[in-house]
This record gives sequence, C-alpha cells and structure tokens, in this order.
Amino acid sequence: MQTNIGLFLAKRARLDPHRAGLVFEGRRYSFREWNARANRAAHAFAGLGIGRGDRVGLLMANSPEFLECFFGLAKIGAIVVPLNWRLTPPELAFIANDAGIRALAYGPEYAATAAALRGQIPDGSWIALDQAPAGDHDYARLTAAAPETEPAPAGAGADALMIMFTSGTTGKPKGAVLSHDNLFYDSCTVALSTDWRWGDRVLVALPLFHIGALIDVVIDVHVGSTTVLMKAFDPVGFLKTLQDEKINSFLAVPAMLQFMLQVPALREFDLSSVRWALCGTAPVPVPLIQAWAQFGIAIQQVYGLTECAGGAAVLGSERALDKIGSTGLPMFHTDIRVVDGLGRDAAADEVGEILIRGPHVIGAYWNNPQASADALRDGWLHTGDLGRLDAEGYLYVVDRKKDMVISGGENIYPAEVESVLTALPQCAEVAVIGVPDPAWGEAVCAVVRLRDGQSLTLDEVVAHCSGKLGKYKIPKKLIVSAEPLPRNPTGKLLKRLLREKYLPHAAP
Repeated sequence: MQTNIGLFLAKRARLDPHRAGLVFEGRRYSFREWNARANRAAHAFAGLGIGRGDRVGLLMANSPEFLECFFGLAKIGAIVVPLNWRLTPPELAFIANDAGIRALAYGPEYAATAAALRGQIPDGSWIALDQAPAGDHDYARLTAAAPETEPAPAGAGADALMIMFTSGTTGKPKGAVLSHDNLFYDSCTVALSTDWRWGDRVLVALPLFHIGALIDVVIDVHVGSTTVLMKAFDPVGFLKTLQDEKINSFLAVPAMLQFMLQVPALREFDLSSVRWALCGTAPVPVPLIQAWAQFGIAIQQVYGLTECAGGAAVLGSERALDKIGSTGLPMFHTDIRVVDGLGRDAAADEVGEILIRGPHVIGAYWNNPQASADALRDGWLHTGDLGRLDAEGYLYVVDRKKDMVISGGENIYPAEVESVLTALPQCAEVAVIGVPDPAWGEAVCAVVRLRDGQSLTLDEVVAHCSGKLGKYKIPKKLIVSAEPLPRNPTGKLLKRLLREKYLPHAAP
C-alpha cells in the first residue's frame, strides 16, 4: 500500500465498510459512504484540471465537504491549503498568492470573503459548496456527476500533501509543508503513545484548518475510530454531544475546558463514556486538570506544533496527577532536546529552547528558505518554545520565548502565573503580560475577564498568589477587560494584541 493519506480512507472503507466513520449534525456516514464521497470529490477536481502538485485552497467551516475534499485531493496528489476563515481578505490573499493556489473551494458562510478575494489572487477554478454565482462551479453538481470509483492514485511518501500556514501571531504567516509521510508518522506516533482505540468515538470541534483537528481525523481513519464533528465549539452543545454520542475522547484547548466548567448545568450531563481528552496549544493550568479529574476524565496534555504535524510529547493518563503540569514524554517516533543559549543540552530542570526531531517534522517552509534555515538545523526543529526536562525525561513547557517577562533580571514565565490565577473564582479568563517598569525593566501584569457580577482588586490578586508564587512573579498591575480576551481560532491567547491594547494604559 502506498503511503498516500487519501488511500487511508479507502483502506478503512474496505476493512470496516458499514461502521460509522463520520457523524455531523445528525448525518451519519459509514466509512464506505465517506470514501465514495471523497472519490467523487477527487474526480470532480481532476475534471477541472487539478492534479499532482497543484495547490487548492479550502475556505470552509467544519463539514463533511471539507473532509471529502481533503481526502479526495490527497488521492490525486494535489496539495491542500486549509484557509483560516477568521482572517481578513488581504490576509487570505497573501496566503493564497504565497501558496500559488489554482483553485478555491468555499462554503456559503464565506461567499462574501471569496467575492472580496476576486482580483486579489490569480484566476483559477472557484468552487462554491452552495449557490454558486455565475462563473463559479457548483460543488454539489460536480460531485453528483462524478463516479464513486477509486481514482488513479498520485502523490505519496515525501510528496507534499498540504501547506498549513502558521497562525502568524507575529509577522507574516509561514507555510509549513506537510507531506504524506509526515501525517502518516504523526498518526503513528500519536496513536502509539495514547489510548486511541478501534471503535472509539472521538469528538472534534476545533476548526479543521488547524493541524490538531485535522490530524485527529486522520488518526481516527487510520485506527478505525468514529469522528464526531461539530461545526464549531460551544460549551453546552459540546457537553450535550459528549453525552448523546457517548463520546470516548475529545480534543480540546485549555479555554474550552475552562468554558465548560463554567456551564451552570455541567453536572447534569452524563459524561461517563469519556475516558480522556487530549489538550494542547498552551500549558493546561493545574486547576483545570484537577477539576476534570473529578469527572473521571484524564486530561492528557499534548505538546506539538504545525511543523511536526501536531504531536511531539504527551502525558499518559497513568501519570496525569503525579506529573501534573508536565506535557509528558516524547511520543513514540519523536526525539526531544532542551538546549541552552549555546546549543548545549540543558541540565535536568534547566529551562531552555525545545528542539524536536522525527519523521513527522516538516522538511521546509513553503517559499521561505530563510525561515527554513532558521528553524530546521542539523535535523532538529528549533521551536522557539521554552521548556525543561526533569530527571525522568518528562517535558514541562514553560512558555514562548517572546512572551517571557524579565523583571529585575529574573525570567518569569506567564503560563506559571496564569495557572495560579486561573483558580480565582472571579476570573473567567486570565492572561499575563509584561509591562514596562522604571525600576525593574518589566513588571507582571494580569489581564482578566471576570465572571458576571464579580469584582476583583489587585490586593486580592496579591493575597491569592502569596505563598504560591515567588514575590517577583506576583502581578504588580491588574487590568480588567470587559470583553473576551483575544484568541486565535485554536484558542491560543494573542498576547501581542493584549500588549498593543493595554501597554499604553497599564497603570499601578
């Protein structure tokens, strides 16, 4: 069998033709039905002249059509470019032009965005999922006229499967080129390092343009689990789906865990089917891990990046409480180092930059040799993340280099402070940034959004942190935000935006 990710779905359809492969908003598709729909998509795109190496943009909400296109394009060797629908047309135009897309498939929710892109990117095939305007192709008609037979496979192994652009929290986004082999090995490394099981039901609500969500679906197909897909996350709807679909595991980010804990009727939901959840994109505050443990749900912290197809380290459920705060050991096909400023291996518990090596790590960024040379050196991915390895080799992700606060020469990692502040019952959301301080260079500033009807003072924050944090780590300033804190679509706090908004106004 060729290592073509599209053929994974074909193989699973032969092994488990009648079992549910995909569930979405009441619609249920067996693996055979799902594969047939992907084949129709493959033939439809091929009929438009799309073939091996051609880039195709997907501007879609979570939907069966997104996944049909993904697996169908993979089968014919095309390169998928998932587009972040929260970006503005100029931002999307940069990505589309940088990738050189030849076709754009878009959902009805983003018809206006697609219209705004016309003239900003070269002409190509435009495919609308619904109500195609004049000149655009109608996806439903194209696929209805296409056969269900397997297309002639093209592209495999080291060939590019997709270009996934990083979130671009600073500067222009970079396109991580992920091959079929990258996703194959990441699927293996995650599945072999976690409790993924044949026949499980896995809930996915993060956007599919994010590697964490898309690799989850690939693993489900590879292992033989059912993907239960939500169009978007909402706390009550997510809890209801966990209950009604008897979900066994789910993918989350810390903000999702926090928002669900704030649902007043949380304990009315039957979550007994859920064994574990995989949580990433940011360190998970200890109080969240402890709170979900009361429901019998082990929060397995995962550490990874787009550049390594999603997975690098994971904390197994058997060590989730005695290694609380760690993101675990390197996954099965993964090596991890922590190095100091001179590139030497750091001592146990010494903070340094995290480096990753494995067959799931990208070989280059698209059209960006300088970024490739900076990040990929001597076979190792230099992540820009700070962490430490304890004496047993467990990884603790401390923070991003750029988010570190340096006060009086001391390094302060916001994630550590945020973990303590999250336990404040008044707080709905918490972020920590550094603000200028004439005496110490920088001071710790807590930015919080409060729960309805709550209030909070800096004195209360200081009292809460005393004894839990060193004095130099305790916030010196407090900002209460009336609006939700800015996040990217994966739930990661955009601290750059917080600094831009509040630094001129931060006051003692």
